[in-house]
Amino acid sequence: MSDEAREVIDWAHFERSRAELGPGFIRILSYFKEDGGKSVAQIEQAMREQHTAGLVLPAHTLKGESRQLGAEPLAKVAELIETTARFCVESRRFPDELVPDVVELRKLFSQTVELFEKATNPLMTRNPSTGFGRKASNQSFGRI
Repeated sequence: MSDEAREVIDWAHFERSRAELGPGFIRILSYFKEDGGKSVAQIEQAMREQHTAGLVLPAHTLKGESRQLGAEPLAKVAELIETTARFCVESRRFPDELVPDVVELRKLFSQTVELFEKATNPLMTRNPSTGFGRKASNQSFGRI
């Protein structure tokens, strides 16, 4: 497992959630991918439209879902967006300073989903160079 994968996902937390949720885990993970993608899109849309209040709920939702599955870096960026947006709603200003964080949010969400896919999809985790049996070779076939 790469260092990047360790930094993006708390694998111990991920596996604990997987064990606790049992057969429903894959369904929860598919909800995360679908709902998380919608939350990120809603946050991006709210930024484009400069709709501060529109940042709060999707960021809050993404934060909770991410923490449930061990994606703490993603949860931290979502939490920053949520808390900053809440403050800005109260002070009646738009949080322009969140633009880099929203860009980072999309990147982190994509990395997280990709790592979750690799961890749960048997077709993505299969390594063709380490199949069973010995390596097929016909170098000695037919030689006398």
